[in-house]
Amino acid sequence: MNTRNEIKAYIVREGMTMSEVVEKLAEEHGWSASVPNLSGKLRRGSLRYREAVELADVLGYEIVWRKRK
Repeated sequence: MNTRNEIKAYIVREGMTMSEVVEKLAEEHGWSASVPNLSGKLRRGSLRYREAVELADVLGYEIVWRKRK
């Protein structure tokens, strides 16, 4: 699964819409309140690591680094 689809799956799994996610990102992390902005980043694969961490945060997740076995 590519990153775009994986992130969209997490959004759906949490029962949220892109609009709701963007609203929370704007409120909590100062993002632009623009769905096309987030959609474009996901489509282009230009989401920065900090942005991914903030996105995970508003969805109720954290990104964990774990050594492979």
